[in-house]
Amino acid sequence: MQKSGNNYAFIDSQNLNLGIHTQGWDLSFIKFRKYLKEKYAITKAFVFLGYIRENESLYKSLRDAGFLCVFKPTIKQKGIVKGNCDAELVLQAMIEYDNYDKAIIVSGDGDFQCLARYLQSTKKLLALLIPNRHQFSSLLRYKIFRKYLRCMDELKSILASDKEIDPKEKAS
Repeated sequence: MQKSGNNYAFIDSQNLNLGIHTQGWDLSFIKFRKYLKEKYAITKAFVFLGYIRENESLYKSLRDAGFLCVFKPTIKQKGIVKGNCDAELVLQAMIEYDNYDKAIIVSGDGDFQCLARYLQSTKKLLALLIPNRHQFSSLLRYKIFRKYLRCMDELKSILASDKEIDPKEKAS
C-alpha cells in the first residue's frame, strides 16, 4: 500500500453504512479516518451524503473526525428519503483529479465502475474499498479491478465502533 503521498478517498456513505450494518457491526468514523490516513496516506476524505437537517450532529461528528462532507438535497417519495449521491462522487473525483496522486473509492456500487476504470487506466486508482464482500456489484469484479479490491469485513476488529448495534436495527 501507498504509505506516503497525497491520496484522496471518495466515500459513498449510503453504501458504506448499509454494507457494514448488514454484517451486524457499526463503523467508528474516527477509527476509519485514522486507518485511511495511516494505511493509504489519505489527506482528504470526501463523504457523500443526502442532507437531512435532523442529522446535523452526525455531520458534525464526521467533520470532527476529519471528513469533508459533500451533501445532496434529499426528497421524500412515499415516505422514503432519497438522496443518491453517485453523480456528485464521480464529479468531485474529477474536479479534484489534478490535486491527488491516487484515489480510493469506498463503495460496492457498480455505478462507480466507469470512474474506477478511468482511474485505473490513468494509474490513479489506489484501491476499491468494498464494505461487504458478499454484496457488491459484479461490475467491480472484473479482472482489471481484482488487485485493487479490499474488503472492509476483514477490518472489523480495528474499525468497529465500541457500541453494539441493536439486533432490531440489523434487520432493517
